[in-house]
Amino acid sequence: MTAFNRRDVLGRMAAAALATGSAPLVSAQLAHGGPASRIPGTPPKGPKLATTLRIVIPGSQGGGWDQTGRSLGAALVGVGAADQVDYENIGGKGGTIGLAAYAEKYGSDANALLIGGLVMVGAVALHKPVADLTHLQPIARLASDHLVAAVATQSPIKTAKDLADAMHANLRGLSIAGGSAGGADHMFAGILARACKASPADLQYQAFAGGADVVRAVATGKAALGLSGYSEFSDAVAAGTLRTIGVSSRHAVHGVPSFRDQGVDATMDNWRGVFTGTSVAAARAAQMQAAVEAACHHEAWLRALKLHRWESSWLPGKDLAEFMKLDETMAKVLVYLLKLKAQ
Repeated sequence: MTAFNRRDVLGRMAAAALATGSAPLVSAQLAHGGPASRIPGTPPKGPKLATTLRIVIPGSQGGGWDQTGRSLGAALVGVGAADQVDYENIGGKGGTIGLAAYAEKYGSDANALLIGGLVMVGAVALHKPVADLTHLQPIARLASDHLVAAVATQSPIKTAKDLADAMHANLRGLSIAGGSAGGADHMFAGILARACKASPADLQYQAFAGGADVVRAVATGKAALGLSGYSEFSDAVAAGTLRTIGVSSRHAVHGVPSFRDQGVDATMDNWRGVFTGTSVAAARAAQMQAAVEAACHHEAWLRALKLHRWESSWLPGKDLAEFMKLDETMAKVLVYLLKLKAQ
């Protein structure tokens, strides 16, 4: 079966779930329709876009979107697409506050880009903001990673089975820290709950603007479990403050065993991409895409992939737009089936 047909089938399943309110939970990884597209082997030559570019980052400094935006900006300067890049962090509500600000201030600005991804898709499905994904024109998906679950080193939870037992016995007594409400962390918390035969309606989820806050909540005992990308936990794990117990991939990565391999059938991919406004001309968007593609071959970006342990998952504009249609549908299904609540 081709990736297109798989997405078509899943889209029909998602629509049926929304219509009837009863359907098996389909993991976000399956919704992604197979292996990621790869950047061609020969580095393309991108155009000079402007003397100064602006990258709006709808999250706090130090978080995954911030790392993505600043790494991309460095690579864009490296390939000559701009002489400098100005960064603007506007965090809150899974990126929807930054999305609204971008749409209002830079929606027609041919020199402004917005970072986003699955977290924003989920937050839009949950919060239903006035400024939504229809205000954005996809440039490219850049990278993907997986979600890691971590506990404080003194926690009695040491394996996925321990977590499953704890969730099944008393989910209300197990506080979980992660990113913004409706985002990838929140959705995966619900997926974990269902996989552990617990009711997602009993989730005690604490939403934070950045990974550093999640680490702090778990380390201080404010939360029993944290969900985030590996790069946001790595320093605390190396310092012995936190201990990882599972990752949302199908198999072990970063030396962390997957939940699936430990008998808990919960998988999910988290992707990040770059966008421009819908008022930006198609020809200019094509130039942006060419420049970003060139940047994704630059050593600054390749170093970032290695440093943060991201996987390259290049998908250009039109293909990303199609890909996101299913993600939007699946996010609505997950919000409904997992009974996720806005905070």
